[in-house]
Amino acid sequence: MHPRSRPTAAALDEHAIDRLQSLLEALPAPLEPLDVTMLDGFLCGVLVQPVPVPADRWLPYVTDVDGRAPDATLALEPLHALVLARHAELADAIQRRRWFDPWVFELEGDGPSATDAVYPWVAGFAAAMALLPALLRQDARALLAPLALLYRHLDAGDLEDADELLAEIETLEPPADLSEAVQDLVRATLRLADVSCPIAAAAAPSRRGPPRRPKSGRR
Repeated sequence: MHPRSRPTAAALDEHAIDRLQSLLEALPAPLEPLDVTMLDGFLCGVLVQPVPVPADRWLPYVTDVDGRAPDATLALEPLHALVLARHAELADAIQRRRWFDPWVFELEGDGPSATDAVYPWVAGFAAAMALLPALLRQDARALLAPLALLYRHLDAGDLEDADELLAEIETLEPPADLSEAVQDLVRATLRLADVSCPIAAAAAPSRRGPPRRPKSGRR
């Protein structure tokens, strides 16, 4: 079946996102779970790998950044169900090379910048790259521009031995606003998927049309 002929995975609504965040926050110490924005970037990092990654390889890093096993008595099924639903939703969009809405939210107040808002998403993506480095073994030149779009939101000191990447980042203009920064997250993800899992040019759908405007007043 052609990827465009499959039904689109249902999007999680605001209530489901809030429920997922509550379940993550309820995990007891010493677990350090991702929040929903970091989770979203992490899932995109998982999904742009050149070979599909089984859930049991990455799910432990959702409930703890170091992959520590949660107590066996914890009922994680509702949390895992929501995470896997978002994974399926993103997988569908990335495979079809369709726009999706990253879970990035406007921060309250006048001080936070676009980078402040998207930083957790990019940090989640970078965590996936540290766990699953297969993507980074692909064509380095083809990866450079989309990685720069993402990693420009990280501190330069966190990009060790990445002179070419830092030089590429220096050529980029800062995003005009949060909407543009969010659009760049989607563009970069789809371009990375082009490198790791190319599809025939004739089958590639249009990528025009930005995601919905980020919601305000979130975490």
